[in-house]
Amino acid sequence: MQRSGGGGLSSSSSSSSIGGGGGGSSSAATGAAGVKVPSYKTVLLGDASVGKSSLVIRFVKNTFSNAMETTIGAAFFAHTIEVDGKAVKFEVWDTAGQERFSSLAPMYYRGAAAAVVVYDQTNGLSFERAQMWVQQLQLSGNPEIVIALAANKADISNKQVDIAAAKLYAVENQLLFLETSARTGLNVQQLFQMMARRLQQIKPNKQQHSGVQTLKLTADEPNSANMQTSLSSRVGCCSSS
Repeated sequence: MQRSGGGGLSSSSSSSSIGGGGGGSSSAATGAAGVKVPSYKTVLLGDASVGKSSLVIRFVKNTFSNAMETTIGAAFFAHTIEVDGKAVKFEVWDTAGQERFSSLAPMYYRGAAAAVVVYDQTNGLSFERAQMWVQQLQLSGNPEIVIALAANKADISNKQVDIAAAKLYAVENQLLFLETSARTGLNVQQLFQMMARRLQQIKPNKQQHSGVQTLKLTADEPNSANMQTSLSSRVGCCSSS
């Protein structure tokens, strides 16, 4: 999937998953000669069925499916956006939310520049689990990691988590915070734009230890997505917004 962006740059995305005979695909983003594009490793964390995969699919492809599949292990996506006239590439690891895969999470958030912790506004337990993920990230030894808390499924009315309490928690823990809906697209792009702006405020010498890489795009050499091996497969499951 490729969408044209401004300033001579194009927005590109790719995804990769392995398992059940699946393979990866890639698309290229081409920039003006000499343009350097920062690339940020980003991890999605949260309970099963809170809508992590739906959020990243909405971010990367701007689509939503009522028949979203369950992530097994993790899935990898790469997507380049333009924020304030500058290209920014997110390399996103969408982790499985099932308890049996929780021990794998540190492998994915180690060295990450950013993390999106997702909870389901209609599930109080998922908010408690989100706080556990935030604590893990805070104790991971990377004080510069940018953490965003996504209050997902904002389109559903029967909410169990008080939004004011969630906002207060985010403020107290210096988290970015937005209500999101993968189903409607509410604030999904804005969430990653917020993270990009915060990441760009980090000094370059700190970024080197926070999962950031610099890619140089030229007019003659397209930015081929570096497809990383993903310990993932997907099986049919239920929808999540």
